[in-house]
Amino acid sequence: MTWWPDGDSEAGRIPLSALEHHAYCPRQAALIHLETIFTDDVNTVRGHLAHERVDRPGIRATAAPGTRQHYAVPVWSQTLALYGRCDVVEVGGNTAVPIEHKIGGYRPGGPADVQVAGQVLCLRDMLDLDVPHGEVFTHADRRRHRVVITGALIATVRDTAAALQTMLADRAMPPPAADRRCRRCSLLDDCLPNALAAGASTLIRPRPLGNWDA
Repeated sequence: MTWWPDGDSEAGRIPLSALEHHAYCPRQAALIHLETIFTDDVNTVRGHLAHERVDRPGIRATAAPGTRQHYAVPVWSQTLALYGRCDVVEVGGNTAVPIEHKIGGYRPGGPADVQVAGQVLCLRDMLDLDVPHGEVFTHADRRRHRVVITGALIATVRDTAAALQTMLADRAMPPPAADRRCRRCSLLDDCLPNALAAGASTLIRPRPLGNWDA
Protein backbone atom coordinates (compact mmCIF):
# COMPACT_ATOMS: atom_id res chain seq x y z
CA MET A 1 0.00 0.00 0.00
CA THR A 2 1.30 3.43 -0.91
CA TRP A 3 0.96 6.04 1.81
CA TRP A 4 0.92 9.74 1.09
CA PRO A 5 2.08 12.34 3.61
CA ASP A 6 0.01 13.06 6.70
CA GLY A 7 -2.93 10.80 6.04
CA ASP A 8 -4.57 7.54 5.14
CA SER A 9 -3.98 6.46 1.54
CA GLU A 10 -7.70 5.76 1.12
CA ALA A 11 -8.76 9.30 2.04
CA GLY A 12 -8.96 12.15 -0.43
CA ARG A 13 -6.34 14.84 -0.81
CA ILE A 14 -8.15 17.86 0.61
CA PRO A 15 -5.84 19.49 3.17
CA LEU A 16 -7.43 20.84 6.33
CA SER A 17 -5.73 24.19 5.74
CA ALA A 18 -7.73 24.49 2.52
CA LEU A 19 -10.93 24.65 4.58
CA GLU A 20 -9.76 27.90 6.15
CA HIS A 21 -8.48 29.26 2.84
CA HIS A 22 -11.80 28.54 1.09
CA ALA A 23 -13.85 29.90 3.99
CA TYR A 24 -11.84 33.12 3.80
CA CYS A 25 -11.91 33.38 -0.01
CA PRO A 26 -12.52 30.62 -2.59
CA ARG A 27 -10.14 32.29 -5.03
CA GLN A 28 -7.37 32.31 -2.42
CA ALA A 29 -7.91 28.56 -1.98
CA ALA A 30 -7.71 28.04 -5.73
CA LEU A 31 -4.51 30.06 -6.10
CA ILE A 32 -2.84 28.04 -3.34
CA HIS A 33 -4.20 24.56 -4.00
CA LEU A 34 -4.76 24.66 -7.77
CA GLU A 35 -2.03 27.00 -8.99
CA THR A 36 0.39 26.25 -6.11
CA ILE A 37 0.93 29.99 -5.65
CA PHE A 38 1.86 31.16 -2.19
CA THR A 39 3.54 34.46 -1.44
CA ASP A 40 4.92 35.25 1.99
CA ASP A 41 4.51 38.61 3.63
CA VAL A 42 5.37 39.87 7.11
CA ASN A 43 2.33 38.19 8.65
CA THR A 44 2.83 34.79 7.04
CA VAL A 45 6.49 34.86 8.11
CA ARG A 46 5.39 35.67 11.66
CA GLY A 47 3.01 32.74 11.42
CA HIS A 48 5.81 30.38 10.36
CA LEU A 49 7.96 31.56 13.27
CA ALA A 50 5.09 31.18 15.75
CA HIS A 51 4.51 27.61 14.55
CA GLU A 52 8.13 26.48 14.91
CA ARG A 53 7.49 24.96 18.34
CA VAL A 54 4.22 23.19 17.52
CA ASP A 55 5.50 21.96 14.15
CA ARG A 56 7.97 19.66 15.90
CA PRO A 57 6.35 16.30 16.77
CA GLY A 58 6.50 15.41 20.43
CA ILE A 59 4.56 14.91 23.64
CA ARG A 60 4.62 17.29 26.57
CA ALA A 61 2.98 17.10 29.97
CA THR A 62 0.68 19.91 31.12
CA ALA A 63 -0.11 21.37 34.52
CA ALA A 64 -3.29 19.28 34.65
CA PRO A 65 -2.57 15.80 36.07
CA GLY A 66 -2.89 13.05 33.48
CA THR A 67 -3.14 15.47 30.55
CA ARG A 68 -0.59 15.60 27.75
CA GLN A 69 -0.21 17.70 24.64
CA HIS A 70 0.73 15.93 21.41
CA TYR A 71 2.37 18.22 18.84
CA ALA A 72 2.20 18.10 15.02
CA VAL A 73 -0.33 15.25 14.95
CA PRO A 74 -1.24 13.80 11.51
CA VAL A 75 -5.02 13.42 11.16
CA TRP A 76 -7.44 12.42 8.40
CA SER A 77 -11.04 11.54 7.69
CA GLN A 78 -12.10 9.03 5.08
CA THR A 79 -15.73 10.13 5.27
CA LEU A 80 -14.87 13.77 4.54
CA ALA A 81 -11.74 13.09 2.42
CA LEU A 82 -9.67 15.44 4.57
CA TYR A 83 -6.11 15.21 5.88
CA GLY A 84 -3.58 17.42 7.60
CA ARG A 85 -1.92 18.08 10.93
CA CYS A 86 -3.20 19.41 14.20
CA ASP A 87 -0.78 21.86 15.81
CA VAL A 88 -1.63 20.37 19.21
CA VAL A 89 -3.98 17.65 20.43
CA GLU A 90 -4.51 17.76 24.18
CA VAL A 91 -5.44 14.36 25.58
CA GLY A 92 -6.65 13.73 29.11
CA GLY A 93 -8.69 10.79 30.31
CA ASN A 94 -11.15 9.88 27.56
CA THR A 95 -11.09 13.33 25.93
CA ALA A 96 -9.07 14.82 23.07
CA VAL A 97 -9.13 18.49 22.05
CA PRO A 98 -7.34 19.93 19.00
CA ILE A 99 -5.74 23.34 19.52
CA GLU A 100 -4.94 25.42 16.43
CA HIS A 101 -2.35 28.20 16.81
CA LYS A 102 -2.90 31.57 15.13
CA ILE A 103 -0.81 34.72 15.29
CA GLY A 104 -3.67 37.21 15.03
CA GLY A 105 -6.80 37.82 17.04
CA TYR A 106 -9.75 35.46 17.21
CA ARG A 107 -13.01 36.12 15.38
CA PRO A 108 -15.86 33.82 16.46
CA GLY A 109 -17.46 32.16 13.47
CA GLY A 110 -14.50 33.02 11.24
CA PRO A 111 -12.51 30.79 8.86
CA ALA A 112 -10.36 29.40 11.69
CA ASP A 113 -13.47 27.82 13.22
CA VAL A 114 -14.06 25.86 10.01
CA GLN A 115 -10.51 24.52 10.06
CA VAL A 116 -10.72 23.57 13.74
CA ALA A 117 -14.09 21.90 13.24
CA GLY A 118 -12.51 19.87 10.44
CA GLN A 119 -9.80 18.77 12.86
CA VAL A 120 -12.43 17.74 15.41
CA LEU A 121 -14.28 15.64 12.82
CA CYS A 122 -11.04 13.96 11.74
CA LEU A 123 -10.21 13.05 15.33
CA ARG A 124 -13.72 11.74 15.87
CA ASP A 125 -13.24 9.47 12.86
CA MET A 126 -9.83 8.27 14.05
CA LEU A 127 -10.05 7.94 17.83
CA ASP A 128 -12.17 6.04 20.30
CA LEU A 129 -12.22 9.16 22.46
CA ASP A 130 -14.63 11.99 23.12
CA VAL A 131 -13.71 15.06 21.04
CA PRO A 132 -16.24 17.57 22.39
CA HIS A 133 -14.86 20.79 20.93
CA GLY A 134 -11.80 22.46 19.44
CA GLU A 135 -9.80 25.51 20.46
CA VAL A 136 -7.89 28.34 18.80
CA PHE A 137 -4.84 29.66 20.64
CA THR A 138 -4.11 33.22 19.57
CA HIS A 139 -0.58 34.53 20.01
CA ALA A 140 -1.89 38.09 19.91
CA ASP A 141 -3.54 37.77 23.31
CA ARG A 142 -2.03 34.45 24.50
CA ARG A 143 -5.49 32.95 25.02
CA ARG A 144 -7.33 29.80 24.07
CA HIS A 145 -10.75 30.30 22.49
CA ARG A 146 -13.25 27.44 22.48
CA VAL A 147 -14.88 26.46 19.19
CA VAL A 148 -18.27 24.85 19.83
CA ILE A 149 -19.01 22.15 17.26
CA THR A 150 -22.61 22.80 16.29
CA GLY A 151 -24.65 21.09 13.62
CA ALA A 152 -24.43 24.24 11.51
CA LEU A 153 -20.64 24.30 11.76
CA ILE A 154 -20.39 20.62 10.82
CA ALA A 155 -22.59 21.34 7.78
CA THR A 156 -20.25 24.21 6.85
CA VAL A 157 -17.25 21.88 6.99
CA ARG A 158 -19.01 19.32 4.79
CA ASP A 159 -20.15 21.96 2.30
CA THR A 160 -16.70 23.55 2.17
CA ALA A 161 -14.99 20.18 1.64
CA ALA A 162 -17.45 19.36 -1.16
CA ALA A 163 -16.87 22.75 -2.80
CA LEU A 164 -13.11 22.18 -2.65
CA GLN A 165 -13.43 18.73 -4.20
CA THR A 166 -15.46 20.18 -7.05
CA MET A 167 -13.03 23.07 -7.54
CA LEU A 168 -10.01 20.76 -7.63
CA ALA A 169 -11.69 18.22 -9.91
CA ASP A 170 -12.93 20.86 -12.37
CA ARG A 171 -9.80 23.01 -11.99
CA ALA A 172 -12.14 25.96 -11.80
CA MET A 173 -10.73 29.33 -10.74
CA PRO A 174 -13.35 31.35 -8.80
CA PRO A 175 -13.72 35.06 -9.57
CA PRO A 176 -11.89 37.54 -7.32
CA ALA A 177 -13.70 38.96 -4.33
CA ALA A 178 -12.38 42.51 -4.80
CA ASP A 179 -13.50 43.55 -1.34
CA ARG A 180 -12.02 44.28 2.09
CA ARG A 181 -10.62 40.75 2.39
CA CYS A 182 -8.11 41.51 -0.35
CA ARG A 183 -6.23 44.02 1.78
CA ARG A 184 -5.46 41.26 4.29
CA CYS A 185 -4.34 38.69 1.73
CA SER A 186 -0.67 38.02 0.97
CA LEU A 187 -1.72 36.94 -2.56
CA LEU A 188 -3.06 40.37 -3.52
CA ASP A 189 -0.39 40.93 -6.19
CA ASP A 190 -0.86 37.40 -7.56
CA CYS A 191 -4.65 37.64 -7.65
CA LEU A 192 -5.01 41.16 -9.14
CA PRO A 193 -8.65 41.44 -8.01
CA ASN A 194 -9.25 44.93 -9.35
CA ALA A 195 -7.93 44.09 -12.80
CA LEU A 196 -10.06 40.97 -13.07
CA ALA A 197 -13.25 41.76 -11.19
CA ALA A 198 -15.92 43.09 -13.53
CA GLY A 199 -17.33 46.33 -12.30
CA ALA A 200 -14.88 46.75 -9.42
CA SER A 201 -15.49 50.30 -8.27
CA THR A 202 -12.78 50.88 -5.70
CA LEU A 203 -9.05 50.50 -5.75
CA ILE A 204 -7.76 47.79 -3.39
CA ARG A 205 -4.94 49.49 -1.57
CA PRO A 206 -2.11 47.48 0.00
CA ARG A 207 -3.18 46.34 3.46
CA PRO A 208 -1.47 47.89 6.49
CA LEU A 209 0.98 45.77 8.43
CA GLY A 210 -0.74 44.09 11.33
CA ASN A 211 -2.05 40.86 12.75
CA TRP A 212 -4.19 38.45 10.80
CA ASP A 213 -4.88 34.73 11.02
CA ALA A 214 -2.08 32.59 9.63
